[in-house]
Amino acid sequence: MTVIRLEPRKDTATDLYYLEIYKPADAQQPFVTTEPRYKTAAAAENDIVAIIAARAAVGDAS
Repeated sequence: MTVIRLEPRKDTATDLYYLEIYKPADAQQPFVTTEPRYKTAAAAENDIVAIIAARAAVGDAS
């Protein structure tokens, strides 16, 4: 089972949040970094969880 780590960060230039996604969870460098587009850290985390859940649901339908 693959485990990831999500870390919200604030972009000082835009005052918006983005996510750094680490795979595996203990990696030193992020596997993926999103664009800064979220108003809060919680919004960034909720969005990525929703994306993963939606993608998993599509995979279950196959």
